[in-house]
Amino acid sequence: MLRSVIEAGKNIIDISFMAEDTLSLDELAKKKGVTAVVDMGVAPGMSHMIVSYVDSLLDETESATILVGGLPVIREWPYEYKIAWSPKDVIEEYIRPARLIEGGKIVEKPALSDLELVNLPKIGTLEAFNTDGLRSLLYTIKIPSMKEKTLRYPGYAEKMRMLRETGFFSDIPIEVGGAKVKPIDLTAKLLFLKWGVEEGEEELTVMRVIVQGEKKGKKLCYTYDLLDYYDKNEKTTSMSRATGFPCAIMARLVAQGEFQYLGICPPEYIGREHEAYKKVMKELEKRNIFYKESIVEI
Repeated sequence: MLRSVIEAGKNIIDISFMAEDTLSLDELAKKKGVTAVVDMGVAPGMSHMIVSYVDSLLDETESATILVGGLPVIREWPYEYKIAWSPKDVIEEYIRPARLIEGGKIVEKPALSDLELVNLPKIGTLEAFNTDGLRSLLYTIKIPSMKEKTLRYPGYAEKMRMLRETGFFSDIPIEVGGAKVKPIDLTAKLLFLKWGVEEGEEELTVMRVIVQGEKKGKKLCYTYDLLDYYDKNEKTTSMSRATGFPCAIMARLVAQGEFQYLGICPPEYIGREHEAYKKVMKELEKRNIFYKESIVEI
């Protein structure tokens, strides 16, 4: 779809996940005179934009960590998790190896690995585990250490690992009662019965972005916290707000000529343009989405 839009010579601000490397279309986009902002959601999206913004402020950036998750407000056994989109897409996040930056090099680790507990204001203790969310950041910014981890209520990752290692996430058909069945299709169908969000059910989006580095001889740690809840007045999920608004805001900035870039533009390219970055943040605040910034010397 992205290629077709670019070939038609039309600007695009995209929010959807695609396995292909969007940067491979950069030359085509430049040739067609197109602005193509990709991955412009919450993570990737705002996460990448913030990392890039802080990186541009520091003399030397040492590390960047992105912690992000969507969670139900009311925790229900056994998974304490709900989604409003395809469970198969979520499952694939637990199959696909997570790519990180360690020692300045790309390394791969299993999804759901490096489990740790994280304490966050107003929520409490969550667990964080590796997922493959850095995407374009792997190639566009030179930071020696980078990782993205998904946040869930404690105990969730172990359940997913159990299902994965037992074969429930396999896409290789097995015979059951004389019929061929893909385990992942059956698992997704069953999980959605537990994971599906009911109309009006409250959920939240939480993200913490931590960037450390040096500026004017001082070691600094920048932290950005997002905690957004279901909008009861508008009957709008937090995840749709946190994901959709950045995309809509960028679409308006591009349409009005307030942000100009020729080619494929991942969110981190916006972060280094401070005027555009501040406009996005200001527009989000108008919609009651706030990224709380803290800067401490370490």
